[in-house]
Amino acid sequence: MQVEEARRLLVARLGGGPRPPSPEAARAAIARLAHPDALGPLVRRLSAGDLDLPECTRLSYRHVLGFDKLVLLSGAPCFVLRVHFWHGGTGPAPEDIHNHRCAIASAVVRGRVRMECYEPAADGVPATAYRESIDGPGGAWRLRRVGDARLRLLRTERYGPGQSYGLDARTLHRVMSEEPTVTLFLETAPQRSVTDVYVRHGGAVTGGTVLRSGESRRARPQPKVPLPPAVYLAELDALACSLGY
Repeated sequence: MQVEEARRLLVARLGGGPRPPSPEAARAAIARLAHPDALGPLVRRLSAGDLDLPECTRLSYRHVLGFDKLVLLSGAPCFVLRVHFWHGGTGPAPEDIHNHRCAIASAVVRGRVRMECYEPAADGVPATAYRESIDGPGGAWRLRRVGDARLRLLRTERYGPGQSYGLDARTLHRVMSEEPTVTLFLETAPQRSVTDVYVRHGGAVTGGTVLRSGESRRARPQPKVPLPPAVYLAELDALACSLGY
């Protein structure tokens, strides 16, 4: 699949009307793009320099949740398509429970992930609630403590190669991978300016400075350090080769 063809597919599937795209529309788009016959040629074209390299690398970095986030196509504010490289055991785990600013979708290209979905409940496990914002595009993460909360696990789902899912903006979840994994990830048009983050009391939390149990180690702003272009292109090249391109 060529770059402009991928852009047209995303615009057609996500639409441009007043209503935000549905999680199912996002999932259908990502499932099509994640197919090896589509993703392989696309990544190969991008790894050869068929993209705005400075802009893509500026928005690509090692995420505080423990994976390399590489932007493939930026159609902001309507969509951002990126690939996540989970290195398996080298990053913090599990990630904090959180939601998003928009409907999202993800497809597993290689490896496996486990996703847990939660809801607030009086009989749930204790956690500390935070409100997260970002200092503009590419800016640092900031967390503001909101207070105590309780969350109940709704379901656990597992996804392997070729499987995909979509979530609405407010769905509380966390995703984990214990092996090297590659996922294709789609952000749709923003619906909110902030996200909610919950840290379970006594659980592992991600990034920043270690504080007491139940407090977030991301309480202080976490800068986003762009990946060097050589690292960005090498990861895309390795992915293209693994897909047979």
